[in-house]
Amino acid sequence: MRLLTHNMLSSNIKGVANGFPLGLEVQKFVEKQVDFNPDFLKNMFPKIEWKALVTAAKTMGYAELPEEVESSMLESEDFLQKFHHALLELHLEEGALICPETGRRFAVTKGIPNMLLHEDEV
Repeated sequence: MRLLTHNMLSSNIKGVANGFPLGLEVQKFVEKQVDFNPDFLKNMFPKIEWKALVTAAKTMGYAELPEEVESSMLESEDFLQKFHHALLELHLEEGALICPETGRRFAVTKGIPNMLLHEDEV
């Protein structure tokens, strides 16, 4: 699961007011090379919750993203490369996503998050 996906997921358990961002528990992650596309990154930038991306990347051992950003940084090739790597090339293969409110763990197996809710959570 890419950090792009992680940035779009939230916990939808009944009664949870703020299920975003999900915490990460990393058992195994891999880096997969993806073609660099600056236009895609520039279009995705406004949709990304930056603090959640930085925190998730750090959890996976990648601390190259700045804590604070502004749109003018999109003109920097160096910034775009770091953004690209964190967003698209870091993959959580095994671990869990954790609801920030309830602590409920959603397993990630072979890179696929299982966000199915139990009957009492719907």
